[in-house]
Amino acid sequence: MIRAAKGGPFGWAVDRYIGWKVRSTFRGLWVRGELPSDGVGRLVYLNHSNWWDGFVLHQLCQVAGWDGYCLMDEENLRRYPFHTKMGAFSIRKQDAMSSLSSLRYAKELLRKPHAAVCVFPEGEHRPFGVHPLQLERGVELLARAAKAECVPIAIRYAFFEHERPDVLLEVGAPHEAGPLARFQSGLESVVRRVSEATGLEGFTRKVAGARGVAERWDRARGLGP
Repeated sequence: MIRAAKGGPFGWAVDRYIGWKVRSTFRGLWVRGELPSDGVGRLVYLNHSNWWDGFVLHQLCQVAGWDGYCLMDEENLRRYPFHTKMGAFSIRKQDAMSSLSSLRYAKELLRKPHAAVCVFPEGEHRPFGVHPLQLERGVELLARAAKAECVPIAIRYAFFEHERPDVLLEVGAPHEAGPLARFQSGLESVVRRVSEATGLEGFTRKVAGARGVAERWDRARGLGP
């Protein structure tokens, strides 16, 4: 198993690079719903539809004040080891002993103050908004073992009236560990809500991104903020 290796000069550089990459690509990162901030460890589970999800998750943990970690397939983590500096740690799903080690490590992390262990229970990229979601049992097993508070969050990448896309995050109500059906309904609920958004009403911008050509032109003419 590959453990997370946050911190140090390289970790600092990775943090800065990811922040720059997200801000330069998207118009902003917007959140609707309350991000828990009481200092206890929690299990955060999200849909997984895009290559950008890991970078967005890194930014979300920073704005929420969470000490973020993320479960990642071991083959991919060996291929892109810099993710350990973002808090990624590995799992080999087809190896029972390796999976057990990863779950034990995640349980240890959840004892840390402000920790957020993040998982994508679909296990792979799937198109946004496809129902029903197909979740793997690891999220249920980890939640039961750690007795952790669980928070569903949906990620959507949306173009509205602007040149650049916005990242929308819908935060669901925290809940206790339970059967896999509880996680399924929790994640499907937030995915459905965020998919119905036709604009940014009700969302709060947590990370400001880059302006498009039209926005820069309007600002130069004194027509925009």
